[in-house]
Amino acid sequence: MNTHPIRQVIEACDKAISDRDFDSLMAHYAVDAALVIKPGMIARGKNDIRKAFIAISDYFQDQLVVEQGEMQVIEGAQDALVIMETVLHFPDGQGGTVTTTRRATYVFRHEPDGRWVCTIDNSYGTSLLDHK
Repeated sequence: MNTHPIRQVIEACDKAISDRDFDSLMAHYAVDAALVIKPGMIARGKNDIRKAFIAISDYFQDQLVVEQGEMQVIEGAQDALVIMETVLHFPDGQGGTVTTTRRATYVFRHEPDGRWVCTIDNSYGTSLLDHK
């Protein structure tokens, strides 16, 4: 099976999140990217996205671990829509660990230098429609 290069980018991002390596993480985002922090709250631009990831990591006591499940990549023009399972592991506050799977949607842009950068990061996927 041929692995799409975007999967490697997402794996690198997930490792950076788990390692709290925010410099490496931000290298994979477009300057004008958007991140869904939670339904109704969006961070825009690398500076705000970086702050959001630091706050998320702090919230999970530096114990958030992110993994990839199934993934579909649909390319069109210079963009790619990624629909995938994002698996999150985090402390439950009582000494245990919670594992949850989200069906995330991401948009990546293929840059002239050959890199794929994330322009829209929505780990909630279509479940955003459930939040009114």
